[in-house]
Amino acid sequence: MECDVPVRQVHLTSDMRVKSLIQAMEQAGAYNGGALSRAVQITGTMYKDADVTRFFGLAGAMVPAGMGGIVSDLMESGHIDVLVSTGANLTHDVIEAIGCHHFRGTEKCNDVELRHDEINRIYDVYLPNESFIKFEEFMQDVLSKIPDGTVLSISELLAHIGSHLPSGILATAARKKIPVFCPAVQDSMIGLQFWLYRQTHKVIIDAFGDMNKIMDICFAAKKAGAFLVGGGVPKNYILQSMLMTPKGFTYAVQLTGDRPDLGGLSGATLDEARSWGKVDEDAKTVTVYGDATITFPLIMSAVLE
Repeated sequence: MECDVPVRQVHLTSDMRVKSLIQAMEQAGAYNGGALSRAVQITGTMYKDADVTRFFGLAGAMVPAGMGGIVSDLMESGHIDVLVSTGANLTHDVIEAIGCHHFRGTEKCNDVELRHDEINRIYDVYLPNESFIKFEEFMQDVLSKIPDGTVLSISELLAHIGSHLPSGILATAARKKIPVFCPAVQDSMIGLQFWLYRQTHKVIIDAFGDMNKIMDICFAAKKAGAFLVGGGVPKNYILQSMLMTPKGFTYAVQLTGDRPDLGGLSGATLDEARSWGKVDEDAKTVTVYGDATITFPLIMSAVLE
């Protein structure tokens, strides 16, 4: 072992931009500040590499926390080729797109009183029940535009929904023809609304219909890169898709607050993914531990700057 790279002390200036701050943190290179700077480097390299197909995993309640705008902007600017999301984030994306809002609240509250006031809580974010009433009206109207007897994959259903929205993640994806995969869409209000519609109509969602599409993308990719916000189904769906190909991911960045020693996927290190062949042996990878509502905007701001 050698001591050849010193930790440099960070100095701040009043006119410092985000990129300059990250560069100063890089000179220190310690703890998750150092990991954050490496995430900026790897993400920037991934975005500049014209041979890379860029996968983006979106888990956790990111849209309610205001992070959905960054995702749709990245799609708009061509930095996301494939999106895999939880159904919850897409539900909240639709809610925002139809003119409803999430509201800043507090976690120090009486949840029984919130229940009586018809307000739903996501930690310190509030969402009134009236938003779900408008969401249901929108969803039932959009689903009614699908002819009975139609068979759709989940991504085709999401593209259909997005084509009827003015803004947001699904709207941008539909307009730019970016595939959005949501293998656990049943685990969301979108899934519940489709179930409700199915009670009186014959539209079928092929749960395995997207496997061919994502596998074709993986096999066609010269290189693959993954940016993972959170873990869960989106993370695994992205990483496992490369298992059927002779290659793994060349780049991978993971933002998580979960511990690896509990054995859960959301906390599993990207080094662990090398043992499965999901990530290449010589891949550029980093995991940044912390709140993604802090790390995600900092990383993307520095990269885009």
